[in-house]
Amino acid sequence: MGAPHLERYKSVRDRYTCPNCGKMHCFTRYVWDDGTPVGPGVGICDHKTHCGYHLSPREYFKQHPEMRPGQEDWREAPDWLKKKSETPTSYQAPAPQPPRPLCVIPPDIVTRSVSFRRKSDFIRFLDTILDPVIVEGLIDDYRLGVTKSGAVIFFQIDAEGRCRTGKMMMYDPETGHRIKDEAKPGRINWVHAVMKKVGMLPEEWELTQCLFGEHLLPMYPDKPVALVESEKTAVICAGLLPKFLWLATGGKQQINQEKFAVLGKRKITAFPDVDGFAEWQTKLSAIPGLNVTIADVLQKEATPQDFKDHIDIADWLLRDRLRPKGADGRRHSRTFLEIQKYISPEVADEVEALIDDLGLEFFGKVEMVDVEEEAPDVGKGEDSAGGRENS
Repeated sequence: MGAPHLERYKSVRDRYTCPNCGKMHCFTRYVWDDGTPVGPGVGICDHKTHCGYHLSPREYFKQHPEMRPGQEDWREAPDWLKKKSETPTSYQAPAPQPPRPLCVIPPDIVTRSVSFRRKSDFIRFLDTILDPVIVEGLIDDYRLGVTKSGAVIFFQIDAEGRCRTGKMMMYDPETGHRIKDEAKPGRINWVHAVMKKVGMLPEEWELTQCLFGEHLLPMYPDKPVALVESEKTAVICAGLLPKFLWLATGGKQQINQEKFAVLGKRKITAFPDVDGFAEWQTKLSAIPGLNVTIADVLQKEATPQDFKDHIDIADWLLRDRLRPKGADGRRHSRTFLEIQKYISPEVADEVEALIDDLGLEFFGKVEMVDVEEEAPDVGKGEDSAGGRENS
């Protein structure tokens, strides 16, 4: 018979309705090796924060000792015992538990961390590629904080204005690359972890993440949403392409139905990293009701070296601004270079000035993939506060 274990499943559709919160496709049963359920209601709900239902085999057998397996197979028990186990009164679901209160960071922590005078190394990098007025707007919109050591704080603030946590990351102010030196202290950390360590938050404080930039959804109700993986990418792209409202998942592990529910029916375009297209397509297809398409611009335009370097859409867009100067001493944009051969040299300067004034970007041939039609189902994934450390 073996020990009971959680039932394995291939997709969310294989799960059951929770007996506590009543939500579909979120309840996983405990089963024996042959797939037989341990008992009615014995399992766990995926919604740990909002429901928290969990009836383990141990607890079930405490409530119903007559169902505990003995020396003989309990499924071959006498008829009187089988009838008792089948009666409606043999199992009583525990009383519904009230939702656990959401753990948040005090708002004054965010207010004191955001500064327009003391700049993080990440903001110093933004100053080299964007207009100072745009950079100040990004600090204000995304509530970008700064630590004493110069690390940037990417606060996660939800649509109701509650701060869930903040990710502290260190960047090279000249290249904009994240500092990955393991020997450098404080290169990546979490606000809630630091506050718990110094006693500013209780030990029982639990993290519930949200999308980075989620608080901007009510502020810009008419903007189409653009989804990327890293917070850095979202901020840079917001400065380069402000027609989108740029949000970040914080990692591929954070792509899930509960976190994306806040997007509702908003029009969404996803821009995966160059090596994440297939995984995003699979995971987004498992979330019903999303009005989302996936841009394959990096798949079409990236070079073999780009795949080796794991670039994202911000890296690709920044090539224009970081492009070395040409023989004439000028730094021409990629957009201008793409169309230069089609225009007369006599009007080249005027055309280039127009491109710069309008902020035109060359995307090549971009095709959108409808995830509901193209992508297969996906199984269960795990969320973690650390996740993959993004660029």
